[in-house]
Amino acid sequence: MLNKIFSILVCSAVIFSLTSCANLDTKQKQGTAVGAGVGAGVGAILGQAIGNDTESTLIGAGIGAALGGLAGNQVGLYMDRQEQELRNAIARSEAASIQRDQDVLTATFKGEAFFDHDSAQLLPGGYSEVSRVASVLRKYNQTQIEVAGHTDITGPADYNQQLSVRRAESVKNALIQQGVAPERIVAVGYGETQPISSNHATNRRVEIVIVPITRG
Repeated sequence: MLNKIFSILVCSAVIFSLTSCANLDTKQKQGTAVGAGVGAGVGAILGQAIGNDTESTLIGAGIGAALGGLAGNQVGLYMDRQEQELRNAIARSEAASIQRDQDVLTATFKGEAFFDHDSAQLLPGGYSEVSRVASVLRKYNQTQIEVAGHTDITGPADYNQQLSVRRAESVKNALIQQGVAPERIVAVGYGETQPISSNHATNRRVEIVIVPITRG
């Protein structure tokens, strides 16, 4: 029960920060508002994903401090530059796309580019896709990264959940092999719980979610 209450409080703080900045008129001001609350909050959420308990949540909340962090008014420009470099990096890729929500970037990759059917072993083409973004992630190191695995609804839900976790771990390990600091990355499997399309192939995807680390 304590864990659930703590998670609700953390999520509420993050949502409040994001909602408050919606009324601001420039990206830099929005970055300042996001920077005021998102850093520790997202770190806590990542900690919850890592350990699913309050102790891991508190550890996760300290990741930002361990890695440094951006001043709030620097976040918008920092993520602007990172977004542009990521778009340049994947410009010739047919398997990847970049989305932005406030100052959170998400690189989405088609699952078939990364894995064979019913496999969590990364394909050579998957390593190439990871390499495209890894150089940018190394350069912009004031971010936390969630690698999220997703499946379609075919097959048992429990099996899909396990497969999504193994695939996320494979991509995380590939990023680490490419020189991205392991303490910045958490791998999470969502199984079939977050479909984005009625098309099964579209739902079989890997997402790399990039969140700025901020100072208090």
